[in-house]
Amino acid sequence: MSGPVTGPATGPATGPSTGPATGGSPRGAARPAGAGAGAATAAYVLRRAWVGGATRDDVLVEVADGRFTRVEPGGAVGEGREAVVLDGLVVPGQANAHSHAFHRALRGRTQRGRGTFWTWREQMYAVAARLDPDSYHRLARAVLGEIVASGVTTLGEFHYLHHRPDGTPYPDHAMELALVEAARAVGLRLTLLDTCYLSSGFGAPVEGVQRRCSDGSAQAWAERRAALIERLHGSDDVVVGAAIHSVRAVPRADLPTVVAAAAGGPLHVHLSEQPAENAACLAAHGVTPTRLLADAGALGPRTTAVHATHLTDADVDLLGGSGTRVCLCPTTERDLGDGVGPARRLADAGAVLSLGSDSHAVVDPWEEMRALELDERLTSRRRGHWSAGELLAAGTDHAGLGFPDAGRLEVGARADLVVLDTTSPRTAGTGDDEHTAVFAASAADVLAVMVDGRWVVGPRAPAPDQPLGAALAAAIQEVLP
Repeated sequence: MSGPVTGPATGPATGPSTGPATGGSPRGAARPAGAGAGAATAAYVLRRAWVGGATRDDVLVEVADGRFTRVEPGGAVGEGREAVVLDGLVVPGQANAHSHAFHRALRGRTQRGRGTFWTWREQMYAVAARLDPDSYHRLARAVLGEIVASGVTTLGEFHYLHHRPDGTPYPDHAMELALVEAARAVGLRLTLLDTCYLSSGFGAPVEGVQRRCSDGSAQAWAERRAALIERLHGSDDVVVGAAIHSVRAVPRADLPTVVAAAAGGPLHVHLSEQPAENAACLAAHGVTPTRLLADAGALGPRTTAVHATHLTDADVDLLGGSGTRVCLCPTTERDLGDGVGPARRLADAGAVLSLGSDSHAVVDPWEEMRALELDERLTSRRRGHWSAGELLAAGTDHAGLGFPDAGRLEVGARADLVVLDTTSPRTAGTGDDEHTAVFAASAADVLAVMVDGRWVVGPRAPAPDQPLGAALAAAIQEVLP
């Protein structure tokens, strides 16, 4: 199959595309609310689609102003109208809840030889030290292009490279806007998780490249973030969330300041990724990191704990009982040798699960989904922890990123679509249903992606300036030590 569009078009086609669109707002411009929406009404017939928790045939959808205005299995196109037929399997746009865009430069390099999370961390800091707003924009634009081409429509970017390498501020939020504009260039919605990072460890000041991460105090961080929110006021495609880098990087006394500043929006935090962090927290405060966050009022449905790998039973109960979200990043957690978190126990306790690609050792949301199940099989030595529907739900948790109106094919939701090839060597003969998406497909099977009613990947998307691989190679080479 050469592409997903087999019926008459309702708008101009620009030819096949191997990557996302590369237009977007000028550097520094704020996109007004609604600017990402397609204004014209368009109709599509989805030959196979995941709708309302089931795979259905011949689903008629209509899109106007970037939202679904009709979603009807077996629906008839109105007289005098034509619909574009989308072959393949259509699923909602995916949510990547945890990303560090610049880590993509490390793929294929930090995997060489031996080491630990901590030796990987030193290699990561070497790249972080070399970034400036222009090189970061070029790198992020290429990396986010890879991400949207994999089927992701909302990205949570856990961002802490705020300042110059010596810690002095850039003017006008230059590093933050580099990410915003990169997302807009490729047509991706962005949740910018502006991160508070004040310490290199419990009671220790920032050092080396960490100086560019620190605002000096939690209050200064909150003020800078508030100014960024005002700078992006009116944007429909960007949410400015907040993040606690970790309990080792934000002193206990400063946690309430971050929690208060984040009120009403997403708050994310790295949690218990490494046993060493737990041991250091116990030594410094006599409690686990989860309990420390609970005592600071940081847990709850708007909070996402990232990794949550090494938890006590009491930690699981705290996270689940508070309805805190937990973002698992299976491909990164296995790449770094972090371990396998208690995902099933967390979900059973009441936590809402999401998925992220974190270090981008792999950019493939379908692999993250099945890895959640397959990794748990390795630790438990039994199968069947998750249904395909549950894993799809984890992959489409846009609510934890501040976009609760995305991630499902229903009237009123944001018009996001991902078209998967069901005839590839990976997917052929797998049933063309949710199991195809979760247990067979890969990022290479994504034929087309729509975000807020606009095609950003596929035959109907604008052609890229250069092939995605070439853009990645050039941007990465620029920032390598």
